[in-house]
Amino acid sequence: MAVIKDDEVVIVRGQGARVWDDQGREYIDAKAALWYANVGHGRTEIAEAAAEQMRTLAGYETFDRAANRPALELADRVAELAPMEGAAVFFASGGSDAVDTASKLALRYWNAVDRPEKHVIVHRARSYHGMNAYGTSLAGIPANAEGYGSLIADVATVAQDSTDELEQLFRESGERIAAFIGEPVIGAGGIFHPVPGYWERVQELCTEYDVLLIADEVICGFGRLGTWFGSHRFGIRPDLVTCAKGITSGYLPLGAVLASPRIQEPFWSSPGEAVFRHGYTYSGHPAVCAAGLANLDIIEREGLVDRVARMESVLADAVEPLRSAPLVSDIRAGIGLLAAIEIDADARAAEPGLVDRIVAECRTLGVMTRGLAGHSLQLSPPFVITEDELATVASVIADALSRVSVRASV
Repeated sequence: MAVIKDDEVVIVRGQGARVWDDQGREYIDAKAALWYANVGHGRTEIAEAAAEQMRTLAGYETFDRAANRPALELADRVAELAPMEGAAVFFASGGSDAVDTASKLALRYWNAVDRPEKHVIVHRARSYHGMNAYGTSLAGIPANAEGYGSLIADVATVAQDSTDELEQLFRESGERIAAFIGEPVIGAGGIFHPVPGYWERVQELCTEYDVLLIADEVICGFGRLGTWFGSHRFGIRPDLVTCAKGITSGYLPLGAVLASPRIQEPFWSSPGEAVFRHGYTYSGHPAVCAAGLANLDIIEREGLVDRVARMESVLADAVEPLRSAPLVSDIRAGIGLLAAIEIDADARAAEPGLVDRIVAECRTLGVMTRGLAGHSLQLSPPFVITEDELATVASVIADALSRVSVRASV
């Protein structure tokens, strides 16, 4: 807070893959705001859908028997796209709420089937699962949990790609483990791809030890990896899915949990015996759901999921030359419209604010990016970004790295 005080960048307008600030400066939005502007900025169709809904029913709760038409229609659309058949959809206000919801639902499920001893949720190092109580406790980015103490004690951490470590944990404590949660591709922790065979082995272990599998698709869902969900890309068969961001492309806040028939069964088979007593004021908000429906219409009509699949090699080719740029130690790209440019560890140790300085230099040169976990630059552009814009992003980052490198050596 002390660093950014009186130094805000006030964004006032957006169109496509570009945004403008209140000083009239133009930027390519290489991070799609906070990973979410999938269909791009300035889509008046989405704004009009929300406005039209607000003229008839601006808002209403969905507790007990109450429902509204946009929420029902969006739930059906999302269920059809889900990486499991027969999904039920529980709406939340965003991704962090979705993670809390899925975590509570996993525990409530085991209690409902008379296995209350299964109450531990396992996550991966470098993972990010939001900033609510569960997300903070499941923080694989140490800084995100620092200073809060133990909000939720019943969690366990395993190395990001070690199925051997996961198997050992399951073997020793499987009777206590309710669920394993993982991002198909780790996002905020630095955009780390799963090693070959990782998700197949995780799936096998969860089945063998009767552990629920939660796919955190808040970033990967709705096309970011060139498939509707990251689970489709890696053959994951989850019991629960969390999603947000791309469900509305960020035009209005919305999250959701997708539950498989297995999870649904104890709650719907015997009315009144097992109750999931949980909900949010704005769950299934009609105007928000109307925005979600319009967003899905755009993605489907314009074939944007297939476009991401085509553009992933364009992004990878654009950033590959940066591997030899000053201060760069690694490039991670090649799965969807996601890439990370990792900054050399020795250089970061010598100047702790180095990544932030590179981000600021990129902004000065007209590209919005972001530091990830203190070590990498984030690239997650809108699906509508052009090849020329991607080339410009890579060129600007190369220029920024050179300028920062020269100043650092003076």
